[in-house]
Amino acid sequence: MEFDAVLLPPRRAESLAKGWWHDRTINDDLDACVQTCPDKVALTAVRVESGEVRRLTYRELAALADRVAVGLSRLGVGRDDVVSLQLPNGWQFTVLYLACSRIGAVVNPLMHIFRERELSFMLAHGQAKLLIVPKVFRGFDHEAMARGLKGTLPHLQRIVVVGGGGEDDFDALLTTPAWEREPDAAEILSRHRPGPDDITQLIYTSGTTGEPKGVMHSANTVMANIVAYAQRLALGPDDVVLMASPMAHQTGFMYGLMMPIMLRASAVLQDLWEPKKAIELIRAEAVSFTMASTPFLTDLTRHVQDSGLAVPTLRTFLCAGAPIPGPLVEQARSELGSKIVSAWGMTENGAVTLIRLDDDDQRAFTTDGCPLPGVELKVVDFDGRELPAGQDGRLLVRACSNFGGYLHRPQWNNIDADGWFDTGDLARLDAHGYVRISGRSKDVIIRGGENIPVFEIEVLLYRHPAVAQVAIVAYPDERLGERACAIVVPKAGQSLDLAGMVEFLQSQKVALQYIPERLIVREAMPATPSGKIQKFKLREMLRDGLL
Repeated sequence: MEFDAVLLPPRRAESLAKGWWHDRTINDDLDACVQTCPDKVALTAVRVESGEVRRLTYRELAALADRVAVGLSRLGVGRDDVVSLQLPNGWQFTVLYLACSRIGAVVNPLMHIFRERELSFMLAHGQAKLLIVPKVFRGFDHEAMARGLKGTLPHLQRIVVVGGGGEDDFDALLTTPAWEREPDAAEILSRHRPGPDDITQLIYTSGTTGEPKGVMHSANTVMANIVAYAQRLALGPDDVVLMASPMAHQTGFMYGLMMPIMLRASAVLQDLWEPKKAIELIRAEAVSFTMASTPFLTDLTRHVQDSGLAVPTLRTFLCAGAPIPGPLVEQARSELGSKIVSAWGMTENGAVTLIRLDDDDQRAFTTDGCPLPGVELKVVDFDGRELPAGQDGRLLVRACSNFGGYLHRPQWNNIDADGWFDTGDLARLDAHGYVRISGRSKDVIIRGGENIPVFEIEVLLYRHPAVAQVAIVAYPDERLGERACAIVVPKAGQSLDLAGMVEFLQSQKVALQYIPERLIVREAMPATPSGKIQKFKLREMLRDGLL
């Protein structure tokens, strides 16, 4: 694969000179862990349904990474080849990323909720050479889906199955053979190591262009963010990080997989969100930090309150993906005893803003934090003029952690000549530099921290024989932040109900989380004189109970 990360070279000299880029890769940090704390537990991976627990020290983790790296090379994976992982949180995910980093391959994390529609595009666009899936996860047969897709993907050479037990079994191919003892293993592990500006991650984000966008990150961009993030949160080698947010999101990938290794800390990986299990793990493993979206904080707080089981070691809970209600912050502070930190970020940058640990708790529900070191914010009007504090406008970011560009879509990079990235979000800054996201100029709904690709779902609904017009808009939800409502004008003589809409979208292989949870049928849409649907009016009507 040839990567067109055109946004990296112009920033290199300044980023190094200012100390933002560290010119390291995860290989350097893993090697340092083996040198300084080889017998420390690096990760504890827990499978909630089976109760299986796997612990790996840093010595064991590095040895497995080397073994799997040589094994991947035996499967034809080399430098700049894309390895796609549709895996839940687990030790396999961590080992595979580290193994890919040993040989210069690029990891493409894929959310486990994706189905044929999403995967067929992402795997083709990213020219994935290898796809690694679980046999079954949450009752869904991922192996069968992957095999059904393979014939349509000319670049995909092989599917590897975790728990498959057949000829493509992950353990049989990669972790059981002693590949590191092969005569050429040392050469493979040394000759193909990537540099800090090589692409290390290709991750897709939903947008409004009608297709997902492939975000390219180097070690320098992601690690610049993680260093500043950890410093802001006062995290270090004595911390234990619980990660129940998916590692196929930047949250799990950067702060659950990479950050503990960079800090020489320990990670606890939970594959399914189950608040009772989370409480058990926090207590048993002395977890001190976690990051997740607002629904996770709500669930954890309620279960601590209901069970009476305290979590005294949980020092900090960073909550992002949706605004945090004020009463929840107060309740969480009381029940968990943790500092609740609000934050805002993007796949393209990682976390951009966080409140500070010594900030008043009120900032957690009135702001989304202030910029991390190496990050600048600017709010402008729609003509590009900078706006004063307190006024809403387009949010621009200039950051050391900004991505390398969208794979094969440089026209969408949204970077001006001065390096400002248009986030597509609307926001305002206060007099102290704290930001509040006030809306989105891009047409995306965030449901429980998961972006819903509105444009794509609307396009599919337009294919329904009963639909003349459709608009999907958000409505507020206490737990998830937002849910999606489809507003439809049916064709003459036709009708559509919620069950029929859901059945149709499922037949189109749409992920369940992307399907609107409400349907409203109208005779007409509010529109501009040119006929463009006025979604803001629909949102207002929905909010005011007029729909």
